[in-house]
Amino acid sequence: MAVTFEALAHPVRQDILAELRARPRTVNELVDSLRISQPLASKHLRVLRDAGFVVAVPEAQKRRYALRPEAFAEVAQWLEPYRWMWEDRLDLLGAQLDEMKEEDEP
Repeated sequence: MAVTFEALAHPVRQDILAELRARPRTVNELVDSLRISQPLASKHLRVLRDAGFVVAVPEAQKRRYALRPEAFAEVAQWLEPYRWMWEDRLDLLGAQLDEMKEEDEP
């Protein structure tokens, strides 16, 4: 799991993943949208590919990068035993916000 979280930790890789959520993209599309150099985009895509988060799909002369849902499912499965920690806190926060809203209403 260390490699997995290492791959996800870098801000540029997080930005790449966010871009790929919408649709698969080429390196040049990522370069344009994220305003990073082509070598930097390729470097980070390689890390994400090696960690299993993206796949390169050949398309004529280009490669289009797409997310691999299986990798995210593995992370979600690993996190599952810890979910109670934040769900309970979110429930408490929701209750507190509801109380505050009721106090503010006339």
